[in-house]
Amino acid sequence: MARPRRLTRSWLLALALVLGGPAALGRAFYLPGLAPVSFCETPQEDKPGCKSQIELFVNRLDSVESVLPYEYDAFDFCQEKEEKRPSENLGQVLFGERIASSPYKFMFNKNKKCQKVCLKSYDPKDAKEKVKLEFLKKGMQLNYQHHWIIDNMPVTWCYDVDDGQKYCNPGFPIGCFVDSDGREKDACIFNSEFNKRNTFYLFNHVEITITYHSGKEENWPGARLVAARVEPRSYKHTDIDNLSCEGPPMEIPADSTNKVDLIYSYSVKFVEDNSIKWASRWDYILESMPHTNIQWFSIMNSLVIVLFLSGMVAMILLRTLHKDIARYNQMDSSEDAQEEFGWKLVHGDVFRPPRKGMLLSVFLGQGTQIFIMTFITLFLACLGFLSPANRGALMTCAVVLWVLLGTPAGYVSARMYKTFRGEKWKTNVLLTALLCPGIVFADFFIMNLILWVKGSSAAIPFVTLVAVLAMWFGISVPLTFVGAYFGFKEKPIEHPVRTNQIPRQIPEQSFFTKPLPGIVMGGILPFGCIFIQLFFILNSIWSHQMYYMFGFLFLVFIILLITCSEATVLLCYFHLCAEDYHWWWRSFLTSSFTAVYLFIYAVHYFFSKLQITGTASTILYFGYTMIMVLIFFLFTGTIGFFACFWFVSKIYSVVKVD
Repeated sequence: MARPRRLTRSWLLALALVLGGPAALGRAFYLPGLAPVSFCETPQEDKPGCKSQIELFVNRLDSVESVLPYEYDAFDFCQEKEEKRPSENLGQVLFGERIASSPYKFMFNKNKKCQKVCLKSYDPKDAKEKVKLEFLKKGMQLNYQHHWIIDNMPVTWCYDVDDGQKYCNPGFPIGCFVDSDGREKDACIFNSEFNKRNTFYLFNHVEITITYHSGKEENWPGARLVAARVEPRSYKHTDIDNLSCEGPPMEIPADSTNKVDLIYSYSVKFVEDNSIKWASRWDYILESMPHTNIQWFSIMNSLVIVLFLSGMVAMILLRTLHKDIARYNQMDSSEDAQEEFGWKLVHGDVFRPPRKGMLLSVFLGQGTQIFIMTFITLFLACLGFLSPANRGALMTCAVVLWVLLGTPAGYVSARMYKTFRGEKWKTNVLLTALLCPGIVFADFFIMNLILWVKGSSAAIPFVTLVAVLAMWFGISVPLTFVGAYFGFKEKPIEHPVRTNQIPRQIPEQSFFTKPLPGIVMGGILPFGCIFIQLFFILNSIWSHQMYYMFGFLFLVFIILLITCSEATVLLCYFHLCAEDYHWWWRSFLTSSFTAVYLFIYAVHYFFSKLQITGTASTILYFGYTMIMVLIFFLFTGTIGFFACFWFVSKIYSVVKVD
């Protein structure tokens, strides 16, 4: 039986977690600043930090079969009369998280059995009630998942899988559906009673088990919660005043026209377990993730590619290129030895400004901004400065860094544009500040309109959109102008050789030294380094599986930098030896073509791995994928360009030119 793919949450682990070996990967930890909460059976005056009431918060519901998440109250579940919403950071809002309080409240260490929460009645003759019931059925049909939170910790649903292991999923289904052909949704597989065709089964009862560490040995003021598990059940309650939580399941026929009464209930049980430390209370979730060995295989695969490329580059630099330079510098030797050929022949054209230098400089500025943002974000995540329990912290950090890094973007763009002998500096700085961010925002705005029309909780509120625009135009754009000001004040980058007035004719090229084949081949090796990590990242985004190996991701990020640089330098050298001096754009496009392979892989992933249905969800998938591809295009292209720029400047600075 295949493991059902469930919604999970991405958490961060430090780089030391990776370096500690595979055995360390299952051990989570908490950082200073995340104070634990202590609980007591009754409030005590001598223990002011001890709480007696445990609150259960609910988050948005989403599904692997739809990109559209919805708020908890969209399905008409039981709600608290005075709903409280904790403050959400920018990352949570952009990711569509909608956390709210719930009517499920417990007193610490007070077991409860079959407690009523609320009653929901639906009369198909009433248009509004019929719409609510049909929406609830649609949620069960698409396998939408609850996501509950207790003490800032996900309430997990644990079940056995084929290999004898227990899988703990931070989410559980709202119900399941058996269609007219007898095909069952994942949740129905675990219940033999769910066997009627064309019938919905609602999980209207939950059995919650809360595990706590008493803290007697540590002298805590009370106990600390270390696990919260849930077992969803379906019961057809008949007497609202006398619930038994036994009997047949709650069936909702697909074509029923009768009135439906849904009674929601819960049971809660507290279990003491002093063997689980509060600092490692995520272990039972992470240990069920089977990704550790595959992650190490990914690193080994990437390292083999890097070693191969490094060997090729070393062979060229230490043997071929060294011999070329030594031969070219033999000024006192015979006339034949002084004859120029190969890459030295194009020394008078190699630094000729490229066509469309304005666009290239803009791409380089934006790519620099994205590179610095990504590096700092991953580095902080690996060091532990972004708390794994602080939802949305990673996205918030990335957005704030991008806004604040407008200065290096403007500086690099202006300096390169001036080096390309450009004169339209106003157009350059405006395009740097507005072109690529404008494309991303336009795409994001269209996706947000679709989410808003569909009533999804992922739709960004208007106030947040205004705030993002204010950050863009009020902070990022002015900083880009400041960077461009200093960039244009600097002198153009000096080249080691002069450029001839008349361009040299490029000889007929072989198939492999033509621009397009070289560019297509250039992206293969960098993509080979990341495709395994890319699978897990796409799983965490679209299949809602847990991705917590940020230490691995940082290592792969460094390997990607090296691979893009070395692959671009190799191909650049081959083209120069073929007397083709148009390397500016080619160096950018060679490594940035990795983004094209990323898009092809995303298309393959959509059709082979995902169960997404519906036009809106398909548009949203490819809309957000295009944003990822554009960011990756700028990022990898910038790496390849500057690696090649350094290489070309270096080799032409050590030869003697008449």
